[in-house]
Amino acid sequence: MPINLIVLIASLLITWLVFNWTTKVIKASVTTAFMIVAIVMALQITLGISPQQLWDQILSFPKIIQELLGR
Repeated sequence: MPINLIVLIASLLITWLVFNWTTKVIKASVTTAFMIVAIVMALQITLGISPQQLWDQILSFPKIIQELLGR
């Protein structure tokens, strides 16, 4: 088997693996983004919580955790 054929097969295999990994990452990212949008919209519609209020609460998590741990 010539070395060029081995290199070609190996490069095709690596390309296929990288493509599959990339599509899985993109699919997971899009799914997560849709879930976040759904949660934020549900909070806004049902409880009147704005995205800014939610973001402010998320940013205050480290402070809340520090207070709970007593540091």
